[in-house]
Amino acid sequence: MVNKNNENDHSSLSLKLMKLKQNFWSAVRSRLEDWCKKTMVAIMVVTLSISLCGANWNQLGTDSVLISVLAQGNAITDPEAILRYALPIDNDSIRKVQDAIEDISNHLRGKRWPPIAKDVKTASFVLTLRSDQIIDGVPSGRQPQAETILEDIKTGISELQEAVENKDKEQVWLKRRAVLDNIGEIESLMVEGFPFKVPQEYANLPQLKGRATVELETSKGDLTIVVDGYNAPINGGNFVDLVQRGFYDGLPFIDLEDSFAIQTGNPPGEEEGFIEPETGEYRAIPLEVLVKGDETPIYGATLEEMGIYLPDLVLPFNAYGAVALARPSLDPNGGSSQFFFFKFDSELTPPGFNLMDGRYSVFGYLVDGKDVLQQLTKKDKIISAKVIDGLDNLVEPENS
Repeated sequence: MVNKNNENDHSSLSLKLMKLKQNFWSAVRSRLEDWCKKTMVAIMVVTLSISLCGANWNQLGTDSVLISVLAQGNAITDPEAILRYALPIDNDSIRKVQDAIEDISNHLRGKRWPPIAKDVKTASFVLTLRSDQIIDGVPSGRQPQAETILEDIKTGISELQEAVENKDKEQVWLKRRAVLDNIGEIESLMVEGFPFKVPQEYANLPQLKGRATVELETSKGDLTIVVDGYNAPINGGNFVDLVQRGFYDGLPFIDLEDSFAIQTGNPPGEEEGFIEPETGEYRAIPLEVLVKGDETPIYGATLEEMGIYLPDLVLPFNAYGAVALARPSLDPNGGSSQFFFFKFDSELTPPGFNLMDGRYSVFGYLVDGKDVLQQLTKKDKIISAKVIDGLDNLVEPENS
């Protein structure tokens, strides 16, 4: 996740992550000690790992146990679920319906039918009692459309309930997906305006004030990315702008060591990023990370540098195919055109406790083409990239 031509940045990502751990183990120790006091599970872990809380934590095996212990519950790994939860809305009723339907996936693989039935019942109950509150959360001009979608959700819940009663796993997956698609639609209708003001110092950069969908045609097949400008307007705007310019067409992939990610966006020649044709200057893009509960993203510094550890982010590296901005390792504001797909979670980067979170800016997720991404290597390239939806959300720089 570095600029290709910088030798200092070309070392193994795994070694970098190992070094990162040394900088925040004191924060981890504090959280673990507090966690040990609050749960019986932790007591068992401490019993099995004698003197864990006071041990030397430099050994990989011990660190792996700690990371597994501290990983945040059932971290959401479905990119589309992450995107639904990332919408800037405040409607408790629709979120309760969503929570219940999303939770089904936690039980369906094991065919745990009683908790699945409970989830469906909860969603149905909320829809029966709070439909008016859901519709009230939609701007008046969009409410007729929302009412139609809400009826589709109710019908889908009924069909889902029947599939659960029949213990038809395949139909439950299909009906659940259809219901969640409709929930995502009605939540999108709830969004009104842009949720915050981007700092004026970045007014010279393109910004994405909403979402856009980008399709990459590669030598192995197509990849579809949803770019989330609601939570990463500068990083997302830069990417969509470069796609629209045709900048990525024909560029090769870089297969990074250890297969943590695959990167692209390095233009031919000596430059490592995008050069503005009007000024001849390097377009520098800042780190941009939004912590859950904060009103605006943090810019220009890693969360580690700010003393924020184990962050709960709106756009985390939980999902296979998370799309993020590459940058020089020593410059949070040195990113430009290069980006990477995060490919898998190792023992150093499990969902909910990922050392990448807060150090690189996620600005979108792969929503289609996982099988293609799995096959990509440095022998492949982007044939073409195009914006297939949401281009109207791109706001050009004030000085353009």
